[in-house]
Amino acid sequence: MEMTTKEVLKKKMLDAQEMVRDYEVYSKKVDDPEVANMFKEYAEECGMQAANLGKIIERKFER
Repeated sequence: MEMTTKEVLKKKMLDAQEMVRDYEVYSKKVDDPEVANMFKEYAEECGMQAANLGKIIERKFER
C-alpha cells in the first residue's frame, strides 16, 4: 500500500517523537555521564526533527 506525502510526514514525525522519549528515558537510566549527555543531545535533535515535520504538515496540509 502506497502512502501519501502527508501520511509519510506524520509517520516520521511520530517516529521522531518516539525517539525523543526513548533517548530521554535512556539518558536517565545509563550510569555513564558521557553517554547520558549524548542521549540528551540526541533527544533534542529528534525533537527538532519532529517540530520541523509538524511545521511542514501544518503549512502544506492543514490550512
